[in-house]
Amino acid sequence: MRNIFFRLCLFPLTFVFSSLCWLTAGLGHNGLYAHRLECLWARLVLWCAGVRVEADLRALRPGVTYVFLANHQSHLDIPALFSVLSGYNFRFLAKDSLFRIPFFGPAMVRLGHVAIERENRRKAMQSIERAVSLVGGGVGLLIFPEGTRSTDHSTLGEFKTGGMIVALKCRCLVAPVIVTGSGRVLPKGTTRITPGVIRVTALPVVDTSAYTLKDRDAFKTHMETIMKTAYLEQNR
Repeated sequence: MRNIFFRLCLFPLTFVFSSLCWLTAGLGHNGLYAHRLECLWARLVLWCAGVRVEADLRALRPGVTYVFLANHQSHLDIPALFSVLSGYNFRFLAKDSLFRIPFFGPAMVRLGHVAIERENRRKAMQSIERAVSLVGGGVGLLIFPEGTRSTDHSTLGEFKTGGMIVALKCRCLVAPVIVTGSGRVLPKGTTRITPGVIRVTALPVVDTSAYTLKDRDAFKTHMETIMKTAYLEQNR
């Protein structure tokens, strides 16, 4: 019954909130009103799915612009992160296929979320510059450094260099975030929801000022190490 209820709610909620976000995209400083609507949509989607989110954000400071790096297991990671990070005005960097979803995709474009086309180097570089400009204007950014949802929940996938380049070019504090439980609630490759708990934990913030673009591999190794270590500790 829960899965039927979730499916019945998902489309109307997404249609209504996508429309509202489209209409309010220009209101408030840096589209803050529309972002708050996104976060409300996220909480309602999770409620319909029977999912509770527990968060430990003690490592973050209010009012700071961050580049968030989060591991990725499920389609529910996005609503989970929006729901608990609602106090931070941010957009996410995502594969371009998400932006082709009716209503949802055009609303994401209007709100300033950034599509990345990995197969087209020129367009990918343009997307990176848009992301950097966004952060420069005081809006945070969410990146999934694994590049796609992982099916192996025993560890994290290898980080992509592109995400590291974006983070370094933004010249901003990086906030690593660990998400656990979402892969059990809605695994990749299935549409069946198993009601449960998703946990979101913010790790100590990383200052990127010591790194340059030439150090991107060292930065990637550093972020992989601290996030994988924290993930494994939480999944013992």
